[in-house]
Amino acid sequence: MLIKSILAIDLGLLIFNIMPVYPLDGGKILWSLLWFPLGRAKSLMVSVVVGLIGIVGVFALAAFSWSPWLGLVGVYMLISCWGALQQARVLLRREKMPRREGFACPSCKVAPPLGELWKCVKCQQTFDTFATGATCPNCRTEYPTTTCGECRRQFPMNEWVVPPVATYGVVNGGVTIR
Repeated sequence: MLIKSILAIDLGLLIFNIMPVYPLDGGKILWSLLWFPLGRAKSLMVSVVVGLIGIVGVFALAAFSWSPWLGLVGVYMLISCWGALQQARVLLRREKMPRREGFACPSCKVAPPLGELWKCVKCQQTFDTFATGATCPNCRTEYPTTTCGECRRQFPMNEWVVPPVATYGVVNGGVTIR
């Protein structure tokens, strides 16, 4: 009898946890599966929308079964899903930002966004590390590495430089490289 009860509880928790509602494991699995075809921001947005639909179901089940505990679980899920929705919106805005040409993260190969998005730890001023050569223009603090806003890895500035693509042209019957 005890083993049957434990198995029933385990099965219930398993089914609940693999629901594709974002803060649960099933929602995070859905996010990971959609990451490559849709990208980080859009996959998170889809996972959150599916999660919000699932949360409506959790609230309906809580009301139907008169379960305040299930209602509290639904509130927790809603708060987590709402935070992920805000994160997805920020990521979507970041993806749409104009990018700096001539530089790309050595790891994820994404060009850094234009703008003063890096903060000096010494004087707390924001600056564009690619425009200033990894030196704070306010206090002249030099930074040996620059952090990627996408993958969060750090690399020296010289590893961010993308060599220009050679273009070929024909001049007086000969091929020249520009």
